[in-house]
Amino acid sequence: MIYKNEILSKYSWFNLGGPAEIFFKPNSIDDLKNFLLKSKNKKDKIFILGAGSNTLFRDAGFDGIIIKLGKAFTETKLIENNKIEVGAATLDKKLSDFAYQNSLSGLEFLSCIPGSIGGAITMNSGCYDSDISKIFVSLKAINLDGEIKSFTKDEVKFFYRGNNLNNKLIILSVILQGEPADKNQIKEKQESLLKRKKETQPSRIKTCGSTFKNPPNKKAWKLIKVSNCSNLIVGGASISTQHCNFFQNNGKASSADIEKLIETVKEKVFLKTGTNLELEIKIIGAK
Repeated sequence: MIYKNEILSKYSWFNLGGPAEIFFKPNSIDDLKNFLLKSKNKKDKIFILGAGSNTLFRDAGFDGIIIKLGKAFTETKLIENNKIEVGAATLDKKLSDFAYQNSLSGLEFLSCIPGSIGGAITMNSGCYDSDISKIFVSLKAINLDGEIKSFTKDEVKFFYRGNNLNNKLIILSVILQGEPADKNQIKEKQESLLKRKKETQPSRIKTCGSTFKNPPNKKAWKLIKVSNCSNLIVGGASISTQHCNFFQNNGKASSADIEKLIETVKEKVFLKTGTNLELEIKIIGAK
């Protein structure tokens, strides 16, 4: 389906953002391939959207094409040797639950990550000493010329919150490695991680998770705290009282409010600590 001037606030966990010139939800790989072939002259104006859990769309929207994979890309199935083949639009939590139901361990941490599997690969998502690179086997993707590509574990080099793949590739499906384990132990680990998350991170607020990446051997939230930023407010944007690397829309923020808060915190942290924080969230659209 192709939509024109689709409001992007519906697709970001911040609930913010103006319209996209074109918003495309493919119904199949062939549908996606045909669309990409017709859009070759707009390759530099394409943004691939996952679950929207780490994306801030600017108030003016996006003067280009947003592609969001939907239900057609959520098939999940067991294959040989305790591996799971999963569509890129599948939510991390859904996959973690699927692994539990099939007595496979190693994917419990995904129950704590509010995104999709395609995004998890792109960001090398992780928490609590686990990340996607540790269970990754291979993936299938399509480039903006409509060509299907496959990549194995040896070809994808992961690093903190990223990998070496071209950022214009659209991940279609992924194969991940599980390990057979007792179902009760898997459930116990899942619940333990979720409890830990609930105790340390805010929930039921309009936020996109960790705003800044952790610098080497440092914690972004600690740097924000020691720089006296915890109580900063810009318009309707503020910092969570539970975790100060989580910025939130209090219900009346604009995207500009969130961005101004980000810039203010970044400047104050640099002046106080000499550390230049890097964004973990993506900011999309023209100012």
